Amino acid sequence: MSDTLRNRMTLARVRLAVQIVTLFFTVWGASVLGHYAADKISTALPALSCAYDQQHGAYCSLIPLEHQMHHRIGEAIAKAQQITLQVIMPMLVTLATFIAFFLVAGKAFCAWVCPLGTLQEWLNRAGRRLGLVQNAADSKTATRLRPVKWVIFLGLVFIVPLLAGMNVLPHNLGNPFCDMCPSRVATTLLGGQLEEFAVPEVFGIKFVLGGLGNTIFGFTLIGALALRQPFCRICPMLAMNAVFRHASLTRLVKVRHEKCGKCGICTKACPMDIPEIHHEHGRKAFNEDCTLCGRCAEFCPDDGIIQVKFGPWAVFSSNRDYYKRRLKAETPEGDPKPVKFMPKPRPAGDAA
Repeated sequence: MSDTLRNRMTLARVRLAVQIVTLFFTVWGASVLGHYAADKISTALPALSCAYDQQHGAYCSLIPLEHQMHHRIGEAIAKAQQITLQVIMPMLVTLATFIAFFLVAGKAFCAWVCPLGTLQEWLNRAGRRLGLVQNAADSKTATRLRPVKWVIFLGLVFIVPLLAGMNVLPHNLGNPFCDMCPSRVATTLLGGQLEEFAVPEVFGIKFVLGGLGNTIFGFTLIGALALRQPFCRICPMLAMNAVFRHASLTRLVKVRHEKCGKCGICTKACPMDIPEIHHEHGRKAFNEDCTLCGRCAEFCPDDGIIQVKFGPWAVFSSNRDYYKRRLKAETPEGDPKPVKFMPKPRPAGDAA
């Protein structure tokens, strides 16, 4: 491989290529593979992929879970009838299909495949190019936000649909998160569908949820211009992926290093502002908010400290020479200062 090609071939560019391919696949894929594949793709892919099937849009792997909690388990408990394998098996099949996908790439689905994650990242790049002031969540704010995704995951994906199935709550609350999910609006709009963007005319629960969905969608679009991955921080899919993160073959590995507590470059590069990555190692460094984008490994200035691994193999490993090339690539010509969120090199006396 020539030096020119090697200098241009960065992990971020490879990820960008994957994002572009998967964006087309998850939004317009059914036009190529047919809508009959939707139950094997959009309802099983561990990413918010509502618009895959143009004929039956607004389905990702969260909605089967909501439907099972609502139509199967909830109604079975309400009627005080049999809770048998006929009730439990559909949910287990959905979960097993999700795990089959997840075992391969794990949380990388969030950073490499999820259409909403891709759109937020591209909007943030646009905001930087427009000169908008960029913001990062400090360590306390990033930590305080973490319970929100679990509240949404447990409350809106499990508890509310279950109570609706038991007739404790109205039937229209059968899939509350999907009714307000910004990905449902964003990806279906990309697919040329306006139905999900329109708020129901009849006032009621669906009207309120639709209005909330459009509001969250708007805040996500605007917020992404000045804050990296705003919705990802509270996304219930991130919570669901966090449950199984250590079971996946693809994971983040960080070894102990004497300078890690002082450097902090990896946290500055992290789009999720994860503070643990620079002062933890081992399993603790692979935080619940990590989306496996690989930026911490890209911007670690020491060799082999942070790795993205698939099984026993290192897919990407931090490298000082790579770090220097990557930093130079994101620094505007003639500007001696790195752009916002591009961490500065260490002083010469701290060089490894």
